[in-house]
Parts: sequence; C-alpha cells; structure tokens
Amino acid sequence: MVDILCPHCGEEIELEDDASGEFACPFCEGEFEWNLQPQMQGMPHRGRPADVMPILDATISCFQQYVGFSGRASRSEYWFFNLAFFIAAMGLLILTFASFFVANALVSVMGILSSVLYLGCFLPLLAVSVRRLHDLGKSGWLFLVGLIPIVGGILLLVWFVSDGEPYDNEYGAVPTNIL
Repeated sequence: MVDILCPHCGEEIELEDDASGEFACPFCEGEFEWNLQPQMQGMPHRGRPADVMPILDATISCFQQYVGFSGRASRSEYWFFNLAFFIAAMGLLILTFASFFVANALVSVMGILSSVLYLGCFLPLLAVSVRRLHDLGKSGWLFLVGLIPIVGGILLLVWFVSDGEPYDNEYGAVPTNIL
C-alpha cells in the first residue's frame, strides 16, 4: 500500500502499490490521476491535480509571483498566462492599427502602452518559464537552451507541454492549481 496526499484537500489516501489511473478522493471527492512508476519508490508521493488553473487565476498568480523564480508552475498556469499575454498584445496591436485611421497622436500613445505591456510582462513570463522547468525537475538555467537556433525552441516546447513530476521534487511541492 502507498499513502499519498490528495492534491485538492491534502488528506492522506491509501492506494495499492501498482495503482494507476484516475481516482476520486473519499474525503473531498476531488478527482486526480495517479501513476506510480518504479523510479518513484520511496519518494514522497502526491498526485497531479485533475483540474486546470483558470486563465484569470493563472494571470493573477504570475503577477503575484512577479519575479518569483523559485517553486513550480503547472502546465495550465504557464500556458494560460502566455495566452493572456498574447491576447493583450494582439488587442493592443489591433488598436494601434486602428489608431492610424483616427489620429496620429493615438499611434504614439498605443506605442507607449505596448512598450509598458512588454516591459511589464517580461519578468513574469521569464519567471513562469523557469518555474515550469522546475515542475519537470529541470534547472531554470536550461531556459537558455532556447538560444540555440531551431532545436532550442523545439526542445523548450516539448518540455513545456510535458506533464510535470507527480511528486515533490527539489524545487518544491506539486502545484495545486489553486490560487
């Protein structure tokens, strides 16, 4: 038997040694996936949360940890924050193009707003990327692999879409996807 902690309520749950699949916590009825792999024997166990972090919670979490390079970030936190940044950047781009037809003074205002967005989101985007690598058990310095043309970007993409480690690692506890 293996004792794990529910990723939702933190209560201890007892599972068979070879248990894998989807389970529901008997205490809070929260669903989670569990797959005990042989290399995880003897390590502190905790399943990955079944729920994704909503886009607004991911954005708030990343701005609360503005320069927080320690800890871990789940896939949903990473991707939803990047999506929120992309939506904001595209919205400003559309408004900038629309301002060409209204007044030239608006173009410079939109340029300033775009600069504020890019400068204001640079560190949170970098920090959530490092925390995402931590969730995979990798050093944040591996983000520099992205500087290698083509191969680096593909490798980072593969890492960022991969599921994180389902147990506590040297960078912290499993992300709960709860704000």
